[in-house]
Amino acid sequence: MTKHTISVLVADQPGVLQRVCGLFGRRGYNIDSISVGRSESEGCSRIILVTSCEERIADQICQQLNKLIDVIQVKLLSKKPLLTRELMLIKCHAAAGARQEILGLADTFRCSVIDVGAETMTIQVVGDREKNTAFLQILRPFGIVEVTGTGVTAVNRG
Repeated sequence: MTKHTISVLVADQPGVLQRVCGLFGRRGYNIDSISVGRSESEGCSRIILVTSCEERIADQICQQLNKLIDVIQVKLLSKKPLLTRELMLIKCHAAAGARQEILGLADTFRCSVIDVGAETMTIQVVGDREKNTAFLQILRPFGIVEVTGTGVTAVNRG
């Protein structure tokens, strides 16, 4: 099975996200990642979904999404070269002696330290899933307090 990224432009109306997710549940499809945010069109939002399936199933999902109320446009982004990003916030233990090492690691991965507390640091990581996961693994020995992240957001190249 291949991961497929689908962009769904929807009207900003109550219940539209529930209808989109309900379609996946009723058909037995799994959503690996979902992200919802503003779009280029006033009164519309863009939903970016990632699912694992065969290409013919991804095409079928797109056709079914197009039939839903308040869905304006559906694109299977994974048919063309794609740019993807995820945001992750990682709060880790940062004793005084470890802070310089953590700052060095954050700099190497082009991350931003967004908060420094008495015993913790919070680091913002933006990149593809592999980069974010690699950075998280490197921070594990320091002690992870909390992790939160967005779903994938994506756009075709060019």
